[in-house]
Amino acid sequence: MVELDPKEAYEFLQQNPDALFIDVRSEMEYLFVGHPVGALHVSWNDGPDWEVNPHFVGQVKKLAGTDHSTRPIVLICRSGNRSREAGEELERHGFTRIYHVRHGFEGDLDSRHRRNSKNGWRFDGLPWEQC
Repeated sequence: MVELDPKEAYEFLQQNPDALFIDVRSEMEYLFVGHPVGALHVSWNDGPDWEVNPHFVGQVKKLAGTDHSTRPIVLICRSGNRSREAGEELERHGFTRIYHVRHGFEGDLDSRHRRNSKNGWRFDGLPWEQC
């Protein structure tokens, strides 16, 4: 798995239009916190129990199509932890071109335990939208 900073991920997506960009956060995060423009949504885990989505790999395969093992797939979550876990699971299932966005959509916590103030997709001013 390749780790990309948000700006590197954005550039990679611009240069690789066949890449899938998947936001693996919960449905509520995706809808109400916002998400990168163009990102598809497949939860890695979701409430109320926050268990791993047993259909995650199958859902990504469906989106990726017949070339799922070689199609570039860029994963993002809130801060980079879930996307890394999801990427490792995809690799275990034969996906070979997995990229994960370091610092995620909202970035790391700052000294006041707030996000969006140190790093991340939104902090870097990259395109995002809210439903």
